[in-house]
Parts: sequence; C-alpha cells; structure tokens
Amino acid sequence: MSSNWSALPPSTMNAALDDELRALEAAGLKRALRQVQQRRGGMVTIGGERVADFASNDYLGLAADPRLARAAHAVLQAEGTGAGAARLISGNHPVHEALEHALARFKGCEYTLLFPTGYMVNVGAISALVGKDDVIYSDELNHASLIDGCRLSRATVRVFPHADVDALDAMLTAERAQFRRALIVVEGVFSMDGDTFPLERLVPVARRHHAWSYVDDAHGSGVLGATGAGAVEQCGVTGEIDVLVGTLGKAFGTSGAFVGGSQELVELLVSRARSFIFTTGTPPAIAAATLEALRIAAVEPWRREAVRERARHLRRRLQQAGIPVSGAADGHIVPITVGDPGRTMAIVAELRRRGFLVGGVRPPTVPVGTSRLRISISAVHPVELVDALAASLIETLRVP
Repeated sequence: MSSNWSALPPSTMNAALDDELRALEAAGLKRALRQVQQRRGGMVTIGGERVADFASNDYLGLAADPRLARAAHAVLQAEGTGAGAARLISGNHPVHEALEHALARFKGCEYTLLFPTGYMVNVGAISALVGKDDVIYSDELNHASLIDGCRLSRATVRVFPHADVDALDAMLTAERAQFRRALIVVEGVFSMDGDTFPLERLVPVARRHHAWSYVDDAHGSGVLGATGAGAVEQCGVTGEIDVLVGTLGKAFGTSGAFVGGSQELVELLVSRARSFIFTTGTPPAIAAATLEALRIAAVEPWRREAVRERARHLRRRLQQAGIPVSGAADGHIVPITVGDPGRTMAIVAELRRRGFLVGGVRPPTVPVGTSRLRISISAVHPVELVDALAASLIETLRVP
C-alpha cells in the first residue's frame, strides 16, 4: 500500500530537523564548529586559551609563515582581493598560470590545472572522464569527495578491499571487457588511516587492463618522497599516473587544489569539468602565497624530515606503552582506533582540558565501530610538545 503523505499532521521544517539533530546527538555523531585563532608554532588559541594543535593538516608549519603573507600582500596591493570571474571568462591571471607551471615541475607532470578546492577537483574531474558506459574501481576507504565524484559520473562503481591490488586485479580480469573505459581511483595517503597505497603495484595492473589510474595525493604532497613530491615520488612512479590530484591547503598552508597529467587531460577538463568551468577563479593573492610555499618547501627540506621524525617518535612512545597505532611506520597521520563515538569524543574533550587539540573522527567519515583519534604532526611541533602529548594520551587511553 502506498504512503499517503498528505494525511500526515502538518510539521515545520525546524521541528523535523530538530528530531534529526537529537538523534545525531544521542548517537554521539552531532558536530559543531569551534573558533580557532592565532596559529603559531604548532599552537592555536581557542576561547582565549593557547593549546597545542595536533588536529590540523599544517604538516610543514607554513600556514602562518610570514613569508607567505608577504607574498599574498604584494599581489593584494597590485590586483585586489578576487579573481573577479571564472577563469574561462575574465578571471585567469598570470599568477594562476605561473603556479600551474611550478606545480607541474614539482609533480613531474606535463600540465596541471588549479581548482578552488580539492573537493571540486574530484567531483569535477571524475565526472568529466567517465560516464554511464564506463566502470570505476574505488578503494573502500576513499575520501568522501572521491566517492561523490564517482556517484556523479553515473559510471558503474566497483569497490575493492582497501589497498588490495590482487583483489583489484581479479575484478578487472573478470569484467574489464564489459565497459568502454575503466578508472582506478585511490588515495596516495589515506587521510583517516595514515597508510600509503602501493602505487608501484597499481601502475602495472592498470596498464595490463588498459585502465586509467587516478591518485588523490592530498596528504602526501609536500611531505613524502625525496623532494616532497608525494606518494608518487616515494613509490617510484613519477610521471606514470594518468590523473594526479593534490591540495594546497595542507602541507603548503594556503588553499585550493590541482589536478595534473597530460596536456590532453588538462585541455579536456578545461572544457568539461563543471566544477572548474562554473566557478570563480582562485584569488590571485592565494596563488602567489602558494608559489612562495613551494619555494620554501624546496629550500627547507628540514620541514618534511622533522614531520616524519616527530611522527616516529610519537609512535615509539605509544607502542612502548602498549597502545596500538595504525598507519605507515613514519606516517605524519597517527590514528588511534577507539571504537565507540561517545568515548572517542570524551577522550578528545579530556585531551582538550589538558591543553591538546586532537581530532575525533566518527561515522560517516570512518566506518561504524572504528571511531578514532586522528593525530596530525607538524614540522613546527617541538619534540617536548610531542612527548607531552604522548604522556597525556597514555594516561587518558588507559582510563576505561
């Protein structure tokens, strides 16, 4: 029998939404914004109190670097605050193109294309490359922006077990011939798990099955590899990934994102990626600040070395205390699985009381039953501060 919605009693939108909010709160899944100010030296101010920030993605400690601010200020004075239009209309500035050339050199690509956000890259690029006659193979732990890009494409989506290249190979063997195009979508460094996809194994599988590789290296860019070029460099497959995505609001301390690859790829996205075509260009001042961030990252390699050394140090302290941590052995993202969302946020609150800001991650960001602490290390965290965090974590996690 069909439902007769018109027979239901009248209800206001606010009442209906309030019911949903109460359900979220009861499940420990309601979220709220916090106001953060004065980011300096791995510390931030919250409610007038200075706390150690182990929740941000400011891996190289560049977000508050005055050199970036000066570079942005110079372009602000000369060009104003905004691009003024979509880049295909009248919003394309020489500094946008200078940054794209610099990013292409940095990543070992022919070309790159700037987008205002990483989310916009993934929903725009994936849906521009594949459609209803195609298939996408997506890692089960991919970021929400990748999942949404896959859905928007209208392609058939197959999800394979996390980082399991053998399972991916078997799936391609069984059904690749049924589809026009095949796109393999993975992250370089998985943002909630801290591990790296084995890209050196992905490339030959993709080639053997005539599939395209799509790697979102948002969290590897600037940190991994001999020059900081990311997971692709660390895995030895520079120039071998078909579509390479990176963001600028993490290690490089600004905002925006880019996609890199061949000239043909970039030309197609300029004409077909809706999230590029129908949005205002990145503010020129932000592009100028990013160019300065790239320069600093290149001439100050101590930053990426410090990130990974401090991450190793924290992992050693926790493992010696019998606390299991996941992710790469020297990964700059240190996840600690708690399980229950309520207990996870209680631990976050206790750490905050002790002067540490740590991310608490709950469903739907991670699978049900895997709520966790997500600790991010920065180059500007003093070792003494990392030790203090380790001590507080050990004490707090041992309390039932």
